[in-house]
Amino acid sequence: MTRIHVAAPLAVGTSLDLPDDAARHVAQVLRMRVGEALTLFNGDGGEYGATITAVGRRDVTVRIDGFDDCQRESPLDVTLVQCVSKGDRMDYTIQKAVELGVTRIVPVLSERSVVKLDAERWDKKLEHWRGVASSACEQSGRTVVPDVAAVIKLDHWLATPADDALRLVLAPTESVSLKSLPMSKRVALLIGPEGGLSDAEVAAARRAGCVGIGLGPRVLRTETAGVATLAALQLLWGDLG
Repeated sequence: MTRIHVAAPLAVGTSLDLPDDAARHVAQVLRMRVGEALTLFNGDGGEYGATITAVGRRDVTVRIDGFDDCQRESPLDVTLVQCVSKGDRMDYTIQKAVELGVTRIVPVLSERSVVKLDAERWDKKLEHWRGVASSACEQSGRTVVPDVAAVIKLDHWLATPADDALRLVLAPTESVSLKSLPMSKRVALLIGPEGGLSDAEVAAARRAGCVGIGLGPRVLRTETAGVATLAALQLLWGDLG
């Protein structure tokens, strides 16, 4: 079933025109026709069954037929604090993190971050990342789109209150394993950039309440480190497996 994220209020019995990108995908890529069914969701939870009522070259109109209050969100509330990586690496991390049930993503800049943009280009990058998250929800069956926050500096994030979340920082030299920690249903996971976090940054993370953890004897790339740790967290404390 084709799933489409629509960032607008949805109601059974109403009709609406799909957003431009979604309409082009439905009409020109999938070549769907009048009478075919698809699923809509707006991020508020649950999803809506809909039927296509009109298809133009650039426009698609659908009728919303029903609502399913399905729940596919993980019981584990995880914030991925990911140092920004280059190009497709960051896209991959966001996509897979969403598939693994992450609650929110906070992109941060650290001492060894290699991506440097002006304010306008950061805004465009953020819009792109949010699109990646939305598409990952369409593919994975999620009905709530995780928030992707604006980019901030690592020290600014470390200075924010931890609330009751268990803060973790992944570091190759650490020997503490996830399975040795007490279970927590709220986690904030900090992952370094391509060159890793500096010793000073790891020390600052510890002072901010982060627990240093390792993930085995092999060093993982930045785009896979967060994904692998999220999978382990969901297996231990969430709904994976």
